[in-house]
Amino acid sequence: MSMSRTSRTKERLVVIGGDAAGMSAASQARRLKGPDELEIVAFERGHFTSYSACGIPYWVGGDVAEREQLIARTPEEHRARDIGLRMRTEVTEIDVEGARVRSRDLASGAESWTSYDKLVIATGARPVRPELPGVDAPGVHGVQTLDDGQALLDTLAATRGRRAVVVGAGYIGVEMAEALIKRGYEVTVVNRSKEPMATLDPDMGHLVHKAMAGLGITMVNDAEVTKLPTGDDGRVRSVATEDAEYPADVVVLGIGVHPETTLAKAAGLPLGQHHGLLTDLAMRVRGHENIWAGGDCVEVLDLVSGSERHIPLGTHANKHGQVIGANVGGGYATFPGVVGTAVSKVCDLEIARTGLREKDARRAGLQFKAVTVRSTSRAGYYPGADPMTVKMLAERRTGRLLGVQIVGGEGAGKRVDIAAVALTAGMTVEQMTALDLGYAPPFSPVWDPILVAARKAVAAVRADGG
Repeated sequence: MSMSRTSRTKERLVVIGGDAAGMSAASQARRLKGPDELEIVAFERGHFTSYSACGIPYWVGGDVAEREQLIARTPEEHRARDIGLRMRTEVTEIDVEGARVRSRDLASGAESWTSYDKLVIATGARPVRPELPGVDAPGVHGVQTLDDGQALLDTLAATRGRRAVVVGAGYIGVEMAEALIKRGYEVTVVNRSKEPMATLDPDMGHLVHKAMAGLGITMVNDAEVTKLPTGDDGRVRSVATEDAEYPADVVVLGIGVHPETTLAKAAGLPLGQHHGLLTDLAMRVRGHENIWAGGDCVEVLDLVSGSERHIPLGTHANKHGQVIGANVGGGYATFPGVVGTAVSKVCDLEIARTGLREKDARRAGLQFKAVTVRSTSRAGYYPGADPMTVKMLAERRTGRLLGVQIVGGEGAGKRVDIAAVALTAGMTVEQMTALDLGYAPPFSPVWDPILVAARKAVAAVRADGG
């Protein structure tokens, strides 16, 4: 039994989860308060801490040679900073009234209670695993953690066949499909949406579809997986839909993730419509003075639509951790919200989005005009000028920027940051046309594609009587 709160002379911070948000919070709190003022105990059920889950597809594909390259800080490095990190230890219960957590050592099975003065919940997200026959069979993998990535690589090394099926075509599904192509696999992607990358509108997703086909990936859209048939050895052997069956020696689930809030729900903590924890601007769990939450297990405010969203990204998780650590450590910080910016790539095609898609805008009750322009990443006469398509949404009458999607060659993806700043600032598309962006032929045409789209959006809003 751990020491009770009444018999301690210094505060104890307990952190559940040893990746981006949790360990950023612990590290920031430690910078502000020394071990004589604040004891920090962190629990991590896996084998690794502070790693880049976003880098797993590149590790699987061979672009990143070693697993350790994805680890920002090891358990030993955290412990050297007086953070009491307990690895391979899973928290199984949060007792809010008693201000304590129950944990289990996964090696020995031993359980114990640890009391806290302040608690940080950073339990992350879990891959969606649909309740289908065969989904838990050997050879079926999710790729959310480094442990997952290692398990997949072990399967690839032990499997003779070279047929892979990826279920889902979001960021992880698309990136894993490319990684498996690089590994020499014959890859089929089974996707329930009309086009890959459902975070884009279908017309922009179609551009991704063409790029994937160009890589030799077989895309099966508008298809619902019904089961994962297994062989006599119990291993997965195919992926079945209502209309067809696709042979598979390995299956990767890229359907997306859910907030991992099982503990929080059992403890009676407030969850949103996406089942993520709800916090205030200081990342404190609503209604609980001494409990904070951050990372993939929380919902955040969408600054464009005004609604809560679940957007699991490492950038947000690290910012959440910094905010939480500052507040826990006696300082003050807030996380105002997000605009939903994300970038990815398939082969040489860069894919980016920020703000609202058409269906997001409709769901929010917004009326808008959508425009699409085709341009190049550099001046047309300069070597290496790649095609680029930009789609922009602007609100009717006001002309407020609502969202931007970009698909194109080298130099396309990071242009979305211009739009992300404009969204955060609440700019109109007319204001955007006056932005003083950098120009030289190696970097952009005289009119940057973002500005061309903004000009077209201005015209559309004006023609509509806005």
